[in-house]
Amino acid sequence: MGEGCRVWREGGSDRVFSSCFSVNFDHFQILRAIGKGSFGKVCIVQKRDTEKMYAMKYMNKQQCVERDEVRNVFRELEILQDLEHVFLVNLWYSFQDEEDMFMVVDLLLGGDLRYHLQQNVQFTEETVRLYICEMALALDYLRSRRIIHRDVKPDNILLDEQGHAHLSDFNIATIIRDGERATALAGTKPYMAPEIFHSFVSGGTGYSFEVDWWSMGVMAYELLRGWKPYDIHSSNPVESLVQLFSTVSVQYAPAWSQGMVRLLRKLLTVSPEHRFSSLTDIQASPYLADILWDELRQKKVEPGFVPNKGRLHCDPTFELEEMILESRPLHKKKKRLAKNKSRDNSKDSSQSENDYLQECLEAIQQDFVIFNREK
Repeated sequence: MGEGCRVWREGGSDRVFSSCFSVNFDHFQILRAIGKGSFGKVCIVQKRDTEKMYAMKYMNKQQCVERDEVRNVFRELEILQDLEHVFLVNLWYSFQDEEDMFMVVDLLLGGDLRYHLQQNVQFTEETVRLYICEMALALDYLRSRRIIHRDVKPDNILLDEQGHAHLSDFNIATIIRDGERATALAGTKPYMAPEIFHSFVSGGTGYSFEVDWWSMGVMAYELLRGWKPYDIHSSNPVESLVQLFSTVSVQYAPAWSQGMVRLLRKLLTVSPEHRFSSLTDIQASPYLADILWDELRQKKVEPGFVPNKGRLHCDPTFELEEMILESRPLHKKKKRLAKNKSRDNSKDSSQSENDYLQECLEAIQQDFVIFNREK
């Protein structure tokens, strides 16, 4: 019946009930901190019963309320619970305690592509070609589930130990129904497609799945060249960016093969109607004619870049910050929660310092969806 389940009979009748306890914080051993994002922190954990390793992302509830991020966390959980793909970072468990919301996902020890760019890794055309194909399979799968990721960039693509690429971080993803279009100004500006800015400025028809394929084109260009095709920064006004795409043309490196240049041109086509934006488009490219797609799906195609297995591919300061600077370190959680409980019992709960915050925290407690992929 699975872990944490018990069965009992009711008053001599034949009716059998089972109670399956969900996974919680105590089921994991914290090994080390490895990252910090806009929505929380990440550490490596080991599940005590199976000894399997995962990455655990945890988000402080109070901070999420103060930054108005609860809706995004809930939406990410809702999306990830329905997804499973070889080139995604898949969700295994979600649970909560008084302080935090937790998401336990695939552990990918090869680091993200941003980290490797910062380490001055020189990505070959062959390596980038494989990333494009693996991401095309992931984006095609997301499209089949009506999901726009909206934040495809080197920071959100993690490598496993063999060097295969996996798309992560669905906290600004959105689901669009048949015939619908997205309209929100969402993403990271240097990777956002022209139609997102256009829609925001002119209130046009919105945008759809094509925006993720543009982002993939920007990412592939950056991996090959070391800088992005357009000089865009987060501080650039949206209006100026609409102008930029109609006046500036992308410069391709003379050393690149004609096949790669043609493929990037099709991904970085300003008009979404003419852009490569499906697996069928990608597979039709003569440059990718020799790709064995079934072998690729099974990770049988060997990547050109394999991260060094002898080291952890992340900034070592994350762990120092967690141990020294963090006011609520994860490794002291059990002791802290016990202390909070005795303090709460000793004071009158009506003397709440912040009723609104308390209401929000209670709403999270009630609405949070617990998930266990094993069940």
